Parts: sequence; C-alpha cells; structure tokens
Amino acid sequence: MRERIFSSRFLSDPSMPPVVVAEVSGNHGGSLDKALALIDAAAAAGADAVKFQTYEPQTITLDHDGPAFRVGGLWHGERLYDLYARAQTPFEWHTRLFEHARERGIAVFSAPFDPTAVDLLETLRTPAYKIASCELVDTGLIRHVARTGKPVILSTGMASREEISEALDVIKALRGGLEDISLLHCISGYPTPVHNANLRRMIDMATRFNVPVGLSDHSPGLAVPLAAVALGAVLIEKHVCLSRDDDGAVDGPFSLEPDELMALVRQSREVWQALGDAVYGPTETEADSLRFRRSLYFVRDLTEGAAVDSASVRSVRPSGGLHPRHLAEIMGRQIRRPVRAGTPVTWEHLV
Repeated sequence: MRERIFSSRFLSDPSMPPVVVAEVSGNHGGSLDKALALIDAAAAAGADAVKFQTYEPQTITLDHDGPAFRVGGLWHGERLYDLYARAQTPFEWHTRLFEHARERGIAVFSAPFDPTAVDLLETLRTPAYKIASCELVDTGLIRHVARTGKPVILSTGMASREEISEALDVIKALRGGLEDISLLHCISGYPTPVHNANLRRMIDMATRFNVPVGLSDHSPGLAVPLAAVALGAVLIEKHVCLSRDDDGAVDGPFSLEPDELMALVRQSREVWQALGDAVYGPTETEADSLRFRRSLYFVRDLTEGAAVDSASVRSVRPSGGLHPRHLAEIMGRQIRRPVRAGTPVTWEHLV
C-alpha cells in the first residue's frame, strides 16, 4: 500500500488525504547516522514517504572556480561543487537507507540527477522518481526516468508553461500518456517568502495539464502547505532536519523539525477532512441543530373558528411547525379547534 501512494489513481482519489513527503536533502550533514535518524523522525511523525537526492558532485556540476559556479542566497559565496559535495547522499549509503525506511514502514524514493543515479535507484526498487526543478529542462534525464515505467513527480520551480509542457511531452512520447505522472508547484527560493508562494498557479496547473498537482514548499512554517491542501494539493513535500541549529543541516532555515513535521501531517489531514464533499443539506453534525430552525407557531390562544392573523402566528424558533414560507398563505384561515400559544402550526389546525 505505502508504495502505491505515487500512482495517479491514488493521488486523484478524493477519498485519500494528501501525501506528505519528508525531504531529507543534505540535512544529514554527511552523517549516515543522522540520515537514518531522519528516516526514524519522518516515520514517527506519520509522514507517508521520505525522500533523498541521489547525485555525486561531479555529475551535477563542474569543479570550477568561475563566478557562474558560485552560489548566492542562503549559501552565498560557496562553490557549487563544494556545496554539492557537502550535501550529497553518498551512493554507498542508499542500500542501507532504503532498507531502513522499509523496516520502519515508510515509503522511500529519491530525485536522481543523472542516469547513473537512476540506474542505482532501479537496483533498489524505488517506487517512484522525482525530477527536481533545475532538472526539468534536462529532457535526457527525464527520458531515462520515463523509460523505467515508474511514477514520476516533476517539480516546476522557475518553469514556464512551455517548459512544463515540453517535459510532459517527453514522457507522453515514450509512454503514450501521462498515467502516474504528477506535478509539484514549487518556488525555487531558499527560503521562499510566504507572499511569493503563488499558490494560485497550482490551481491553474491542475486544470491546464490535467494531472495530479501538489506542492514542493520552501517557505518557513506551515501556513503555505496547509493553504495548498485547502486549494486541492494532493502531495506536500517539505524539507526536514533534526534541528535547525545543526550546522550540518544545509537546508535548515526552510526545514521542519520533527515536532513541526508531525504537526504538518496532523493539520494537513485535518484541513483535508474539512474540505468535505460539497454535498448540500444538513450534515451529521448539524442534525441536532435542525430543531432550532424557525417555523410557524401560534403566539396567542385562539378559539375554534377564529381567523389567523399576523398577531396570532409568527415565524419563531424552534422547528416543529409549518415552514415560514406558508405564513402569507395561512393568513385569514380559520382555526379548526382551540389552540394555545406556543403550539406549532400544522395544516390540521386549519379549516
């Protein structure tokens, strides 16, 4: 069951809550023990899946000192090669990580960054692949992933509509359709200010591309992912760390600590439950309140043959009498038998 959560059928099922993915990224700080502990934390928090990134620095960039190879923002001034060397999840860890996640009962998958990473993940029977936002334009990598036949989740940070369409077309050309393909709305800002989250684009993507759509979030806190669930996100991916104070957590400033991840899991499911099913009429919770709706009541004692007027019948709470829509209709009707004030009006009272 846990590895079917990436299928289109599961993600499109309105009876299933959104999938919560704990993204480890490089927050293990180069420690296998921390990586295993992050799996434990994700499982304990109730996350549906834990995700890694599979690459080696030389397969993702060049060992170069040029200004184009320097990072800005959160990692300002660091060389790309050095950042990726620090943040990589070594290939030799993967077998242990996948085994440990499966022992803990949590789905595990990864984002490959080159064909050798895909080949490694195939040996580990990964249930799905994620294409990271920067790799959305790497049609060769997408093609290699698509050939596995596994579910593919494409992150769309920075992408134009045309670039998203091109990536989907690559998969469609190989598979004949977009079964088990989903998109993640993403803002590739680290961290992403809440006012830049642009969640309306997620809604547009779901309509425009006709595939399940979720959110890969880099904003602080829970507001953005919870809002995304309210807008229909079927998958929420959030970076996790053991502690944001850990210098080894390279993505710490936009990651959730274990208790926050647990809150995300709980609250995302509560928000999903709150969405309901758009059925009109009283819900089970409202059943007891029905008796307090307005209806027509006699507000004066009346004798047999008396005529109903606005001074003798009013629309008041509770229910039990005729619907208020009948008030004008019964004006002037005669009373069949004596009634007391506080009696609900019924047709049997009227001649």
